[in-house]
Amino acid sequence: MASPVQQIPKWFYSLKIKSFITIRNQFMRPRKTTLHGLLARPQESSGNFFHWGFMNYRTSSLWNSSQALSSSRQDNISVQDTHPPSINELQLKTEVTNFDSLEELEDLPPISPLQQISEEDAVQIVAEPPLPPASFTLQDYVDRSETLQKLVLLGVNLSKLEKRPGAGTLLLRLDFENDIQKILLFLKDIGVGDNQLGAFLTKNYIILTEDLENLRNRVAYLESKKFSKTDISRMIVNAPHLLSFSVDRLDNRLGFFQKELGLNVQKTRDLVIRLPRLLTGSLEPVKENMKVYRLQLGFKHNEIQHMVTRIPKILTASKKKLTETFDYVHNVMSIPHHIIVKFPQVFNSKLLKIKERHSFLAYLGRAQYDPQEPNYISLDKLVSIPDEVFCKEVAKASLQDFETFLKTL
Repeated sequence: MASPVQQIPKWFYSLKIKSFITIRNQFMRPRKTTLHGLLARPQESSGNFFHWGFMNYRTSSLWNSSQALSSSRQDNISVQDTHPPSINELQLKTEVTNFDSLEELEDLPPISPLQQISEEDAVQIVAEPPLPPASFTLQDYVDRSETLQKLVLLGVNLSKLEKRPGAGTLLLRLDFENDIQKILLFLKDIGVGDNQLGAFLTKNYIILTEDLENLRNRVAYLESKKFSKTDISRMIVNAPHLLSFSVDRLDNRLGFFQKELGLNVQKTRDLVIRLPRLLTGSLEPVKENMKVYRLQLGFKHNEIQHMVTRIPKILTASKKKLTETFDYVHNVMSIPHHIIVKFPQVFNSKLLKIKERHSFLAYLGRAQYDPQEPNYISLDKLVSIPDEVFCKEVAKASLQDFETFLKTL
């Protein structure tokens, strides 16, 4: 009597195997298809359908094949010694057994991205627009760059950085974890606050390319010059490019101000703490202003020292502003040098405000700037206090009278 396996036509096995392979290919299709470097979105509904079909087919296949194999084993026990199985039977049993295992399906290599896909799958692919090869704005790259996204969260103003030549290219090449994070931790360690990092990096993004050891050496140099940690953090925040200067350059700048102004170490240190951009800015305006004070305005060396230590900003003021302010205060208001030296903030005030208030006081007959005379008015009160206080305490008039007077000028 022939076994049940021999009674099944060969075409049934062939059809069964082909159907299984078709379902396997559909089920094992990758969820993401790479097309010209762009990722397609997974089609969940299609995947769920093939998974359901495969599970139903595999359950039926396992049941039928197990029944066939069990019947085959019982029928062939009696004739196993005298009738060895044929080659066709062995081949069919091997094929059925192999396809009953899910392990082989899981070990199959993924389908190549170069494999042709159907038109239905191609329509479902959503391709993002490619990155532009060149751009004048960083907006096109923010969505795809983790570095730019985290810099924005820190408060960095990319709209300002993209206007600087090469800044955008430099930032796109940096890796946040490997290149930027260590610099941020260093800045926090020396006292730069979280809310100050964005403005700091906006002004000095070049620090992200600095060697960390060099930055530490520059801070160590400032500490060796008796700058406190609080002073160093304040200087760095107010002058973000300070840490981009080498130790030799910082030393030369400190030596210049100490020698040019004739100050001792303590006064030189106090000078740069109050205006740290003296160490990072150009020295030409400083040299020019020193000549203006000495040669054009007629101040003595010790007088210049006193004014500079009181108001360091007058070292970087424009030459035109210095000469115009001095000309009005000294020649129109008739204030001598020694009084101007006591109130150097007059050089840091708007000339228009000085003219308006002096004209109003002269109109009222109260323009008295000699400390030896009664009703003396100091330059400090003239230029520093608000209009309401100036009218009430100095001019002894109402604010409305002052505003009405300004309309006549």
